[in-house]
Amino acid sequence: MIENKKKPNPIDIHVGSRIRLRRTMLGMSQEKLGESLGITFQQIQKYEKGTNRVGASRLQNISSILNVPVSFFFEDAPGEHSGAIGGMAEASSSNYVVDFLSSSEGLQLNRAFVKISDPKVRRKVVELVKALAAEADSD
Repeated sequence: MIENKKKPNPIDIHVGSRIRLRRTMLGMSQEKLGESLGITFQQIQKYEKGTNRVGASRLQNISSILNVPVSFFFEDAPGEHSGAIGGMAEASSSNYVVDFLSSSEGLQLNRAFVKISDPKVRRKVVELVKALAAEADSD
């Protein structure tokens, strides 16, 4: 028996990961997103893994529900960078942010931080985190 499973396209995987990133940033479940689109959470899972390609009209609906422009899903997509000077530094910087916000701790920290309305308190939190990071580096 011949196995004829196609590997997901890297762009489909990237778009799916960006859907997941934005959905989790908003604290929205796969069920809720699926409900809003009139599809099952299993279909959302397939989109997020890149195993199913998201059609243009569906991506437009998703961008509306998640309150981001369609271009958000293609930011830092594989193979999209031109040879512009500084482009790679910018890409690795935003990949770092995506990695951070994809982690459970990063997401929790981001959600809590944006709820702090006092700019002085926000600055103190940043100073605290920097101090803790410096302490960890010196160990």
